[in-house]
Amino acid sequence: MSKRENVLRISQELSGQWIIPVLLTLEDCGGRFTPLQRHLETTPARLSDNLKRMIEGGLIKHLSPFERHHPLFPEYVLTEKGRLYREAGETIQQAEADMGYGRLSAKAWNIPVLLALDFGYERFQEIRLVLQQVTPRMLSIRLDELNSDGLIIKLISEQPRLSFLYRLAEHIKKPVHHLSVDLSSLL
Repeated sequence: MSKRENVLRISQELSGQWIIPVLLTLEDCGGRFTPLQRHLETTPARLSDNLKRMIEGGLIKHLSPFERHHPLFPEYVLTEKGRLYREAGETIQQAEADMGYGRLSAKAWNIPVLLALDFGYERFQEIRLVLQQVTPRMLSIRLDELNSDGLIIKLISEQPRLSFLYRLAEHIKKPVHHLSVDLSSLL
């Protein structure tokens, strides 16, 4: 798998409202469920669902009662993969701050689409193929949102046939490129 594919894969796996915040705050909260829930200001059910998905993804490990500080309180620790993804999450968070558009990674596919554009994929089908798991509808929605927010530019190309081209807006080219370089250096 190439570096570009790995960068796109990790950015896809870190997309979503809770993955990066959980990775970044898990150790600060001692890995315990209740302090984590209070810090993130989320419901127990939502946090529990996200923690289960992260366990299945190999990002965190649920400690057994014998490994915990207190046998009755659930505790979690980052796996090796989770520590790598936490670093990637910090990188994404820094890039989002540099771009100045809030938490773009909170919505699925925003960061992967921006990275695909940075890698030179300009046409809808090229972006869809490189992102593999994105549906045409979701990609269309994300491209329209990013265009209306001023992060990308939608152009019309007449060669070889009439189609749209998507490019990064000038003011975010640098932060997105730094993000792609930083993510590939982690891998």
